[in-house]
Amino acid sequence: MHMQRYVGVVGPGEATPEQRGIARQVGGLLAGRRATVVTGGLGGVMAAASRGAIEAGGTTLGLLPGDDRSEGNPYLTVVIPTGLGEMRNALLVRSCDAIVAVGGSWGTMSEIALAVRTGVPVVAIGGWRMPAGGVLDVESPAEAVECLHALLWRKEP
Repeated sequence: MHMQRYVGVVGPGEATPEQRGIARQVGGLLAGRRATVVTGGLGGVMAAASRGAIEAGGTTLGLLPGDDRSEGNPYLTVVIPTGLGEMRNALLVRSCDAIVAVGGSWGTMSEIALAVRTGVPVVAIGGWRMPAGGVLDVESPAEAVECLHALLWRKEP
C-alpha cells in the first residue's frame, strides 16, 4: 500500500532565477513520486516548486501567512489562509514528512531549525549550512529526491 507523503519545499520568496529553477525541478520530481508538495503558498521558491509539481500532474498545498486566499500563487491545488503570519512556518514543518530547503532566507532558517528540532528530515540545496548536523546537503534536485526516497518511501511495508 502506498502511503501519501507530504514534502515541504521552503526557500526565499525573493528567489534568484537559479533557485526558482531548482525548486521547480524539485516540485516536479516530488510529484513524480506522488508526494503532495507543501509550501508557504507565496512567490519565489514556493511558487516555483508548486509550478513544477502541477506541471508534473501533482498536488500542491499552500499554507498562506495571511487571511486572504487570493494571495496564493496560481499553482496551488489547495490554499489555506492561516492568518498566522510567519508562525505558519511551524504549521508547515509539522504537517510534512520531510523538508527540502532551496536557498536561504531568515524564514527558511526558521523552518530548517523547527524541522531539525522536531525530527523532520531536511535536505538542503544551497543556502544555509548547518554545522551541528541534522541537514543533508545535496547538489541537485535529483539527489534531494533520492535522499527523501531513501528516508521516506523505503520505510513503507
